[in-house]
Amino acid sequence: MGDFEKDTCVTPLSEQAWRFHANISPDWKIWGPNGGYLAAIALRAAGHVARIGRPASLSCHMLSVPEFREVQLEVEILRSGRSAESLRVVMRQGERRILEALVRTAREGSGIAHEASKMPAVKPAAELPVAYELHGPYPFWGNLEPRTVWPERLSREREPHDPVWLEWLRFIPTPTFSDPFVDAGRLLVLIDSFSFPAAIQPHPAAAVRAPNLDVTAWFHRLEPESEWLLIHHESPVAAHGLVGTRADVWSQSGQLLASGGSQLLCQPSG
Repeated sequence: MGDFEKDTCVTPLSEQAWRFHANISPDWKIWGPNGGYLAAIALRAAGHVARIGRPASLSCHMLSVPEFREVQLEVEILRSGRSAESLRVVMRQGERRILEALVRTAREGSGIAHEASKMPAVKPAAELPVAYELHGPYPFWGNLEPRTVWPERLSREREPHDPVWLEWLRFIPTPTFSDPFVDAGRLLVLIDSFSFPAAIQPHPAAAVRAPNLDVTAWFHRLEPESEWLLIHHESPVAAHGLVGTRADVWSQSGQLLASGGSQLLCQPSG
């Protein structure tokens, strides 16, 4: 089992405040290091340089799969204004580029306000069964406590379903984080990681893998006191080796915290 805050920690290199290193933990392995976990490390590096301490969005391209050892990160401020800033993060392992991310931060303001979103009608997490056996044996799944909304999908011989996934999840051993960049990171991990479980629902017998080419997250608000998070993922289209996905993450109080999505590259698993 990993520790999300510890395992995403970045440390400055010498006196150069825009360069960092981090260690990729094997506790976040799923095919390779989980892409959302890597993106969360990049988000934390941006947080160390940002002058505005409120993450607004992240868009990340996954370039190669790192080994479970040290990586280096460089942060560049592309634009720094009074209300928002833009930062670029590059993660490398030696000479190899692992990912590139663009991070936006924004100050809280007094603009328009409305709430047109509505959380799916589901039972509270405490009333639902634990579903550890659902996602497989990879170490990554040991970092989350899942409560399934659809127990009928737990069967190994399940029927095809619509390409949608709905589930309560809680990070363990520590479920919440006071640092806004760490707290946004847990939302980012969920947006990245459950695209494939949604996309594979119509194809229960398919022998494929679908690593994420990218991940995008928009952070609407943070609610660090919400231990449980409800994810709603759907895959509206899969064609010609690409799988499109989109996602929402909700708090226990019914607030839409973040939304986003990924494009997946579908490949035979053999």
